[in-house]
Parts: sequence; C-alpha cells; structure tokens
Amino acid sequence: QVQLVESGGGLAQSGGSLRLSCTASSSISDMGWYRQALGERRELVASVSSGGVSVYGESVEGRFTISLDNAKNTAHLEMNSLKHEDTGVYFCTAARLGHRYWGQGTRVTVSS
Repeated sequence: QVQLVESGGGLAQSGGSLRLSCTASSSISDMGWYRQALGERRELVASVSSGGVSVYGESVEGRFTISLDNAKNTAHLEMNSLKHEDTGVYFCTAARLGHRYWGQGTRVTVSS
C-alpha cells in the first residue's frame, strides 16, 4: 500500500500561479495529477515516470510543468498562467508494482 500526501493548491487569480506537491510513502514508477471539475469527468493534468518521461493534458500543455524527485518520492506540479477553467479538485496518483494509488485531492480555485 502506498500513501500519498498532497500539499499546495488553494485560490489564485486568473494569470497567476500555484504549486502542488505530492509525496509517496514508497518508491513509485510514475506519479501525476488528474483533475475533476464539478459535473465533469476526471481528466489527466500531467504525469511523469521515474525515468523522467512526462505527459501533459492538452489543456495545460505549455503552462504546467511536472517534476519528480525520485530520492524523495515527491512530485511537483508548477501551474502558471492559470485560467478559470483550471478550477477543480486535483488528485495525485502514483503507480507501484502494477497498482495505482490515489490521494484524497486538493482543491484549486482560479478566480476570473
């Protein structure tokens, strides 16, 4: 079982920045974030493998940057040029030995 501890998020103005962090209790093979807006499906924001390969959702490409510190089992998501449409609950996720784990979620609110 992998425990995920999330931090960051909160309220930002449109055009502003926020940072999310997520720390896993064990080494992982990949880590990332999905988000879910009210009434919408959960969608990929960004993910990164332990080898450093990152993938971004189309709506955040060029604005968000994900990084992973393997030594600390911690990922960071730098969110810049925030838009109102980025509002939602952001869920950290990580994979280890074929299992996927999810955090409880962090709320991000971007005021327009």
